[in-house]
Amino acid sequence: MAELLSLEEAVARLVRDGDTVALEGFTHLIPVAAGQEIIRQRRRDLTLVRMTPDIVYDQLIGAGCARKLIFSWGGNPGVGSLHRFRDAVQHDWPVPLEIEEHSHAGMANRYVAGASGLPFAVLRGYTGTDLPAQTDTIKPITCPFTGERLTAVPALNPDVTIVHAQRADRGGNVQMWGITGVQKEAVLAAKRSLVTVEEVVDELEPRPGAVVLPAWVVTAVAEVPGGAKPSYAAGYYERDNAAYQAWDEVGRDRDEFTKWLNDLTGVKA
Repeated sequence: MAELLSLEEAVARLVRDGDTVALEGFTHLIPVAAGQEIIRQRRRDLTLVRMTPDIVYDQLIGAGCARKLIFSWGGNPGVGSLHRFRDAVQHDWPVPLEIEEHSHAGMANRYVAGASGLPFAVLRGYTGTDLPAQTDTIKPITCPFTGERLTAVPALNPDVTIVHAQRADRGGNVQMWGITGVQKEAVLAAKRSLVTVEEVVDELEPRPGAVVLPAWVVTAVAEVPGGAKPSYAAGYYERDNAAYQAWDEVGRDRDEFTKWLNDLTGVKA
C-alpha cells in the first residue's frame, strides 16, 4: 500500500544508484520536480527510460546522473535539441551516455508487456527503418500460426517509475486526467513507484475519462504542488512555453548549465 512521504524522503528511499528509472509523462504531467530531486540527491549510473525525454532528462544527463538512455524521441518540444543530451553522446560530457533507441509504438508495447508480466511484446513495427540494425533489443520473429514476419521487443520493468498526477487520497489512491500517455502501464510494470501529486484530498471525486491508480500498485505518494512545471497539469496550470525557450540558452552552454546546476543543488561557485 502507498505511503504518503515528502518528495525528499520518497526519492531517498526509492531511487538508488544503478537503478533503471522511468519518469513518464507525454507533454503533460511530467514529473519535473522529482527529476530535479534526483539531481539534488546526486544519484549516479542510472538507466533512464522515457518515450519522449525532454528538458528534465536533459538536466539529469547534464548533471551526470545517467549512464544510459532508453527512448523513442528526444528534444525540447517546440524549441529544438537537448544540448546536454547531445554533448553527452557526442563528447562524453559530463560522462559517456549509452543510447538505446526505439519507436513510440515499440516503447509503449514494451511497457504493456512489462505490466502484463510477459517477457516481450510483438508488433508490426520498425519496418522500413534502420533501427533494428542499430538496436540490439529489436528482433524479428515469425508468427507460428500465420508465418507473418513481425518484430519482438523485450518487456520494460523499471526498478522505479515516477509519474505526476493531479490528486491522491489519504489512502494513496491516485487520480489523473487529461493526456495520460503510458503512465499507468509504466507504474504497473515497475518494481517500485512514486507518484507526485498536486494535492492530497480526503476523497477522489469521479471525473470523466480519469485514470485511477489504486494504492496497491503505488509505493509512495508525495504532495508536490506545481511538481510538473514547466509542463502543464490539466485543471491546475498551463504549460510555461517561455521556460522551454529559456532552457535552450541554458542547456546549450556548459558554463551556463553549470551555474543552473549549482543553483539547483545549492553549490556555491
